Amino acid sequence: MTDTSAVKDALRRQQIETPSWAYGNSGTRFKVFAQRGVPRTPQEKIDDAAQVHRFTGVAPSVAVHIPWDKVDDYAALSAHAKERGVRIGAVNTNVFQDDDYMLGSVTNPDAAVRRKALDHLLEAVDIMDLTGSRDLKLWFSDGTNYPGQDDIRTRQDRMAEALAAVYERLGADQRFLLEYKLFEPAFYMTDVPDWGTSYAHCLKLGPKAQVVVDTGHHAPGTNIEFIVAFLLREGKLGGFDFNSRFYADDDLMVGAADPFQLFRIMHEVMRGGGYDAETGVAFMLDQCHNIEPKIQGQIRSVMNVQEATAKALLVDVDALRSAQDSGDVLGANGVFMDAYNTDVRPLLAELREEMGLDPDPVAAYRASGYYERVVEERQGGQAAGWGA
Repeated sequence: MTDTSAVKDALRRQQIETPSWAYGNSGTRFKVFAQRGVPRTPQEKIDDAAQVHRFTGVAPSVAVHIPWDKVDDYAALSAHAKERGVRIGAVNTNVFQDDDYMLGSVTNPDAAVRRKALDHLLEAVDIMDLTGSRDLKLWFSDGTNYPGQDDIRTRQDRMAEALAAVYERLGADQRFLLEYKLFEPAFYMTDVPDWGTSYAHCLKLGPKAQVVVDTGHHAPGTNIEFIVAFLLREGKLGGFDFNSRFYADDDLMVGAADPFQLFRIMHEVMRGGGYDAETGVAFMLDQCHNIEPKIQGQIRSVMNVQEATAKALLVDVDALRSAQDSGDVLGANGVFMDAYNTDVRPLLAELREEMGLDPDPVAAYRASGYYERVVEERQGGQAAGWGA
């Protein structure tokens, strides 16, 4: 049997980072539905992120996206976060929205465009120096739409050159996390399409280059937990971008489509020591809320990760290993399913009360009056949105 006190201790240590862009108006290519009270500035995004931490107790950092969160004084932005009880987390780069990047950023055939993109990546490291951030998040939309459009090998050379320059600029306590994406907006060939490509680049560079797994960036049927297990075994799993997908990169609330998959992933995280601080795995959300309330959507997402984690921690690992070693197929699966089918909500409610929190974070937030206050206060100005 699993010791529930040990489970609680592990859950207390868990930290889940929320993204600044989740608090602005964001949605699909078809329509972005504007909501009342959304932030107008990076500071107001941090204010909203602080509410998620206030009611969950496990979301102490907020990722920023440059230039969406560009400010004149990043040290002051970091101080603002500290005043609100949170901190600046990963710095995300943007080399996919400028017209110059139509044919790619760091893999573009034009050397001037490649230089512009690299300068932005290096600027992001400068920002990390000011905010005290450990992680630089790199995602590239680079790729081609037609066979023969550009040389595949040459584009990999350009990618490797840019990554090496960024790696060289990193400080001793900094690292970059290289994301991958199967397709979109490059529909014939994406320059970093899968975990293997990301892993190969990171392996060549060294320990400060790690792979980040976005749970929505895989082909249908991909066994993500195998990827997690492999990267942890190799010491190359830097973190997660948690979301949920039904068809492609839907960026829905984590666990919405397949909570069992999330549980399986978290089990492999536990099995590979990914909860240990020295492993350095970052648990981050990467979601856009188009029809659901922003802050509530983030609170619910944090709770979904907590529930999957709690179930993973409840797996009777001794019984599971015994069944596996004896070839007891159904017995091993039964141990696994017993943990998944456990209702962990009472355990988490009890844990929150022990932490001085309301056992129901969503209800507590709704009752706080924060939403009504910001709707009243955030009149005028330009509401933050996707790409701003």
